[in-house]
Amino acid sequence: MFGRSRSWVGGGQGKSKSIHSLDHLKYMYHVLTKNTTVTDHNRNLLVETIRSITEILIWGDQNDSSVFDFFLEKNMFAFFLNILRQKSGRYVCVQLLQTLNILFENISHETSLYYLLSNNHVNSIIVHKFDFSDEEIMAYYISFLKTLSLKLNNHTVHFFYNEHTNDFALYTEAIKFFNHPESMVRIAVRTITLNVYKVSLDNQHMLHYIRDKTAVPYFSNLVWFIGSHVIELDKCVQTDEEHRNRGKLSDLVAEHLDHLHYLNDILIINCEFLNDVLTDHLLNRLFLPLYVYSLVNHEQAKLLPLVPRHATCPSLHLSTKLLSQTEDRKISPQVSLYLLSQVFLIIHYQPLVHSLADVILNGDLSVFSAQAEQDVQKSCLNASVRRFTKPAESLERSLEINRRRGKKKVQKRPNYKNVGEEEEEEKGPEEGMEDSDKAKGTEASSKGSKTSGDTEEIEMVVMEKCKISELSGLTEQNTTDEEKTAAAAAGTEAQRSRPFLDMVYNALDCTMDDYYALFVLCLLYAMSHSKGINPQLLEKIQLPVQEVERTSYSQVLAERLIRVMNQACQPDGKVRLATLELSCLLLKQLVLSGNNCIIKDVHLACLEGAREESVLLLRRFYKGEEIFLDMFEDEYRSMTSKPLNVEYLMMDASILLPPTGTPLTGIDFVKRLPCGDVERTRRAIRVFFMLRSLSLQLQSEPETQLPLTRQEDLIKTDDVLDLNNSDLIACMVVTKDGAQAQRFLAVDVYQMSLVEPETKRLGWGVVKFAGLLQDMQVSGVEDDSRALNIIIHKPTSNPHAKPFPILQANFIFADHIRCIIAKQRLAKGRIQARRMKMQRIAALLDLPVQPSSDVLGFGQGAAASSQHLPFRFYEQSRKGLSDSTVQRSVFASVDKVPGFAVAQCINQHSPSPLSSPSPPSSASGSGSTGHCDSVTASTISTPSAAQSPSVRSGRKGRRRVFSLSEAESRGGHWV
Repeated sequence: MFGRSRSWVGGGQGKSKSIHSLDHLKYMYHVLTKNTTVTDHNRNLLVETIRSITEILIWGDQNDSSVFDFFLEKNMFAFFLNILRQKSGRYVCVQLLQTLNILFENISHETSLYYLLSNNHVNSIIVHKFDFSDEEIMAYYISFLKTLSLKLNNHTVHFFYNEHTNDFALYTEAIKFFNHPESMVRIAVRTITLNVYKVSLDNQHMLHYIRDKTAVPYFSNLVWFIGSHVIELDKCVQTDEEHRNRGKLSDLVAEHLDHLHYLNDILIINCEFLNDVLTDHLLNRLFLPLYVYSLVNHEQAKLLPLVPRHATCPSLHLSTKLLSQTEDRKISPQVSLYLLSQVFLIIHYQPLVHSLADVILNGDLSVFSAQAEQDVQKSCLNASVRRFTKPAESLERSLEINRRRGKKKVQKRPNYKNVGEEEEEEKGPEEGMEDSDKAKGTEASSKGSKTSGDTEEIEMVVMEKCKISELSGLTEQNTTDEEKTAAAAAGTEAQRSRPFLDMVYNALDCTMDDYYALFVLCLLYAMSHSKGINPQLLEKIQLPVQEVERTSYSQVLAERLIRVMNQACQPDGKVRLATLELSCLLLKQLVLSGNNCIIKDVHLACLEGAREESVLLLRRFYKGEEIFLDMFEDEYRSMTSKPLNVEYLMMDASILLPPTGTPLTGIDFVKRLPCGDVERTRRAIRVFFMLRSLSLQLQSEPETQLPLTRQEDLIKTDDVLDLNNSDLIACMVVTKDGAQAQRFLAVDVYQMSLVEPETKRLGWGVVKFAGLLQDMQVSGVEDDSRALNIIIHKPTSNPHAKPFPILQANFIFADHIRCIIAKQRLAKGRIQARRMKMQRIAALLDLPVQPSSDVLGFGQGAAASSQHLPFRFYEQSRKGLSDSTVQRSVFASVDKVPGFAVAQCINQHSPSPLSSPSPPSSASGSGSTGHCDSVTASTISTPSAAQSPSVRSGRKGRRRVFSLSEAESRGGHWV
């Protein structure tokens, strides 16, 4: 590699044989001394030299400490800095930044790190004027800063923060890129600042520097940057009614979520000084003037009282002036509700979220006018004004002013765009003093003595906190339980003093659509689950509070939630499933206190009325589609396996757009309106499930009829069954991959099974496969009359998902007769299984069922239905092969079609099989002693065969009997 470099070396020192050694480092040092000036001829040589030096330093960190001794002794870092200052082009800059980044990433010993950070060369590289218009240089530079920030600790921080000059280049240079167009750069800046804030907790001097010199400029510009994104997001929502810019909208929502998580990361570091400044800016510069103020319509706001209720000298003209100033900085109410929900779900810092929730729940427009009057009395410009305004100075300008203050000589530092530097250098000291005076209004200082015209940002926050706590304390002391209930059920007079809460309750009206209602429900859910809100604040207006015993609830909110449910049950209702599920969730939180339900009878009656409406709605679609049964079970599986996650719902940007009814948008079904009869059927089924579940839970009743297929009642793989006197058909199973296995085919009420003989007991079999008949497809094979192609799909909770086959094989029988019998048995078994489940659905919907259902327990009284269920019950212990008392005779014959499983019910006078299990031989003969009802009805076989006494008497020996005595009602037993 370095063979061509001998002309530059001049033969002074030979090249070492070992690449990773101290001698080779000396040789590289010799190369650098001979090539101090970068030219086109030696540019590649210098790049390779720098790479080799980096490799040797990494090797020496782990193997030879003398490498760093030589590196420090020769001050080799100065060569790197010299190469940079020669403006040798992007190629050398990129390679140098890349190698430095690799070097600091791989250094593990602190001593080696101290060697590299000494002599202040790293800080000189940080403040070097790179060409940041080059994306590659920008990427490596910010990555270099991020790597350095990861090395910060109580010892290494002194290499970056200079207490004497009060300078912190790593931090100040990084935050200049907080609004860089590239998202990866912004993410790196957030990582750097978080690392710096964590280290500052143990360094008071650095903490005071960050608070006094950078906190206010950085946070004010950051808040403005976040608000600008929010306004852009709102414009995208208002101009995208056709769902054409969902990609851009999703990016803006993701950016807002990143901002909130970043703010929460700063707050949970728990640096009190920084948290006070950040809370002040977020409340007074973003959340209140932009988010909360946008909840109220401007025309309606003019009719609301603008004078604070506790003010003695109200100033109406100040309030009117403030309204006119903030009028052009508003967003749509739905966007405001959406963003506030994200705030409460992500940020849990108590002083921030509690103050924000207090304004929403108890405040009015006087929170703006009172602050404006207070600011005027203090005669201070732009200090904690509750307005969303752009900072007077850019972040770079503010940092530069702070650096100049108190220094005789100003050292220029580049901004990341490298523009306007010539004009700034031409400014004289007088202009610098003017800029310094302008920045006084936005600076928070820790000094105790201040002049009358100066402002203390932190003091403003403390005063605001005291004011809120005093007002809330007075209200709590004078409020009794009776007054709480009266306040929750107050009329129009009480609601007029709370315009934001009034808007929240009024938005729950779903007469036209649920566009606003969904966001309000999410906001209420987020506030009730927020850890930073004092529960007493929510209890004042009787909102649901987690894990708090209570005896009353907000009747106003309960009535509006029940109205949402009633609207969802209407045939032309415009309520989405997500809105309904959130309403059910909030109502449960509202009226369930521990294990007790405190709902009033009138509200429970209204809820039962809504449930009856859902039953009537579903009746309209019963058997309307051939796949009704599949949809019914799929929706139940989907509802139980994937409950609504509000956090994920608030990350979806599609709900910001007006509700749509077309699936072409790709929006999830629960977040949009139905399209077509199939989706209307699915919606009616889901509404029925939600309200049924809510009704049962509020009445403390267990669910006994759903799901239609319970896993504990099905045959499973490796079960050992008694197959004596059962109709089995031998077949060869050839799977799709060519594997072959000899099995016996058996058909049960709901399942088909493939079994193989059990080796230790004659007449018993081991289940190797079991699948539901209703999910089976049977077809013949063209070239072979003895074969059937059978496919069984796995039940899925997603109706749009591609069916996944759990069995796909050819079944080859001994002859075509057995093949026809097997096909007929499977086809009729599938029809019967689906028909039985449809009858169970009819029973759920209070529809009349066919007479054959009486045999299976449909249409009977409650006492009888508990003993005659359409499921086969086994012992709950599911004993294995080692237990000889297990007697499972599952498969039996049918009157007309041989081999179809059937169950006969013995009268209650027969002995319980749990106490005295009967052998198969005795079980077969017991059919003549009891009065039995055949499971098989006209739905399967012809009436003549089912009702013929001669057929029944001639086939008694092939019957299986099913005993369900009162003692077995908790779990039956097959004998």
